[in-house]
Amino acid sequence: MVDMTDAEYDALDERWTKTTPKVNFERPGVFARQRALLEVLDKVTSSYIIAQAESTNQTPAQVIGKIVHREISAEM
Repeated sequence: MVDMTDAEYDALDERWTKTTPKVNFERPGVFARQRALLEVLDKVTSSYIIAQAESTNQTPAQVIGKIVHREISAEM
C-alpha cells in the first residue's frame, strides 16, 4: 500500500505480528484446489498442463480454461 504513513505501516505490522489470522480449514485454498484438479488427470496430461502453466505464468486452471475455450470455438 503506497499511500500508508510510517505510523500506519508500524500499526499494521504490530497487528499482524501479535494477531493470528483465522483460517477456514473446511474450504480448500487455491493450491489444494489446483492439486485436486490435477489429480483426476493422467500423468501425461497433468505434466503437460503444469509445464504450460509454468512457461506462461498462468495457473493450471487458466491453462485448462484456455484449452476448453479453444475446443469450443473450434466446434462452432
